[in-house]
Amino acid sequence: MPKEYSEDFKRHVINRYEKGESILALSQELGVAQSTIYTWRGEYCAVQTPDRVYTPKEIDLLVKHVKKLEETLEVIRVSGFISIVPLGDRLAFLEKLYRSDSKYSVHTICDAMDVARGTFYNHIFRRADRTAKLEEEAKLMLLIQQIFNDSGQRFGAGKIRVKLLEVGVHVSTKRISELMRRLDLRSVRPDAKKQRLKTQAQERKNILERNFTAERPNQFWVSDITCFKICGKYLYLCAILDLFSRRVVGYRISENASTQLVTATFKTAFAQREKPKDLTFHSDRGKQYTSKAFMKLLRSSGVTQSFSASGSPHDNAVAESFFGTFKKEEAYRREYTSERDFRKSVDDFIRFYNGTCPHMTLNYKTPADFEEKYYEKTHEAL
Repeated sequence: MPKEYSEDFKRHVINRYEKGESILALSQELGVAQSTIYTWRGEYCAVQTPDRVYTPKEIDLLVKHVKKLEETLEVIRVSGFISIVPLGDRLAFLEKLYRSDSKYSVHTICDAMDVARGTFYNHIFRRADRTAKLEEEAKLMLLIQQIFNDSGQRFGAGKIRVKLLEVGVHVSTKRISELMRRLDLRSVRPDAKKQRLKTQAQERKNILERNFTAERPNQFWVSDITCFKICGKYLYLCAILDLFSRRVVGYRISENASTQLVTATFKTAFAQREKPKDLTFHSDRGKQYTSKAFMKLLRSSGVTQSFSASGSPHDNAVAESFFGTFKKEEAYRREYTSERDFRKSVDDFIRFYNGTCPHMTLNYKTPADFEEKYYEKTHEAL
């Protein structure tokens, strides 16, 4: 019958082993088989961490607990319930945690709420001083509007600047011109028609000139529309990509290639990217992008518009390339059975494209990772 040893005796033996005595010497001295001491070592040898000491049994329990938590989180992710909560609400909750000296890291809270860390950092950095600037800007725009109206819509930026100086407001003519453009204020001039034609030519210039690089996120966006025939019906896909990371920042599917399609796509992307400043939007000269409604929307959002030259698809090569990739790697490999099937395919591919697919132009990083690295470096530099 195997000999029984007390817990105290086992721990005493392992304690001597941990202090440097060999298992052979302990076995010969105490009359305990070496295999038995090896078994005790597996059960009682401590594992030291910065916080505490763990026994192997405790580590086994922790491993089981972690596995259970991972499975729980996987069920939550698969359910899709978190994504139902609007991104703005999730960012507000994360910001509250972040500013409350929470014990949780940024990685933890972003993963829990299914928010890219780059998006969260962008929200935090831009939020801090945006409110005060927007309030100041709103007051200035109101003054400019009042002076412009009082002049019978005759005063341009130079004369409005003089009037602002009279009430102690010092603003450059260039700044006033920018705000007038965003307010869509145009002074009445004798050469109005000539100036309008000149302005229209400037509005439709090609700012990118096939230079598809950017120094930061939300500096240049490119957009295009493509068409698919699904189950006898035409569906139009509009997509907007950020040139910095090649990330699809907005997309929408519609039965009509209308101005409403590009307007809705832009509004969604602009809101989700926290209404970025100093943004340039590039597209071809399709009627949707040159419509008065869409051009006015960009002006009121403070966005500069850029256009490809007529009949030059290579001027919008990044957007064209994205659609080519989608068609080659997804759409043309499938037989869609319904519009719903097609929409799901688009959703799945764009999630893959943004979060999983490495790009040669990004040093083989994914768009999401490339943006995240940028914001992490920006955060570290502060």
